[in-house]
Amino acid sequence: MKGIILAGGSGTRLSPLTLATSKQLLPVYNKPLIYYSLSILMLMNINDILIITTPRDADAFKNLLGTGRQFGINLYYELQENPEGIPQAFILAESFIGNDNVTLILGDNIFYGANLVEILSSATDEITGATIFCYPVDDPSRFGVLEVDETGGILSFEEKPEKPKSNLAVTGLYIYDSSVVSLAKKLSKSDRGEYEITDLNNLYLRENRLRFYSLTRGFAWLDAGTFESLFEASSFVKSVESRQGFLVSAPEEIAFRNGWISKNELRMAAKSYNNSYGRKLMKLIE
Repeated sequence: MKGIILAGGSGTRLSPLTLATSKQLLPVYNKPLIYYSLSILMLMNINDILIITTPRDADAFKNLLGTGRQFGINLYYELQENPEGIPQAFILAESFIGNDNVTLILGDNIFYGANLVEILSSATDEITGATIFCYPVDDPSRFGVLEVDETGGILSFEEKPEKPKSNLAVTGLYIYDSSVVSLAKKLSKSDRGEYEITDLNNLYLRENRLRFYSLTRGFAWLDAGTFESLFEASSFVKSVESRQGFLVSAPEEIAFRNGWISKNELRMAAKSYNNSYGRKLMKLIE
């Protein structure tokens, strides 16, 4: 399984914060936003990860993350000159994906839940098509919306419908088999001038090769793409970490628990942070 983090785009909804930097590099409490999507892929035991970003921001991501060696993973980078929709990522990543299955996560999405690892593990047990993750929301017209029947069968997808047929929003986490590249190449641009992820998922639906998981009670899904949601994400992470005393989405911790870095490597990482982040990493050793 390969992993892709889509960290491109211009971040106009967060201007002026993003005039000089990528939104995925903005802080969410005590770590950069991209750490949260990176952590999800690592929790899925994916250690070959491609970061797709803009020419302007590529060096900043490389300075932050490097080759991924400090997390026991392999990071690669691909430039997206012009953002033309999520499916474009699979075309840009064609040589990286090869014949492997692939998980794509948007770089501004945050997932948290007690059974999240178990759900992700179940989703990757057998991949014969596409898997998406949905979350009930109060304002589904802002998202891609999934319609299901009484038995849980998928009926349709709609992209930001004026009159949503359900409250199930499609999140920014997708798992596909290796046919995703050839299917992405079949898409045409929408009226928005982009290749739509909803159109790609509909191709899998027509072939009866699409399944979904609904993240309901006990889960948090945050799309940190606006001022309000970015602030809410920071407040949420701070609340969890302060009350429970452990880190949320710390790549060093996940790497250590996966056996990808040693206790000594974790200790060195912890000592390099002269703050509460480093002290919480040190507690893992103690």
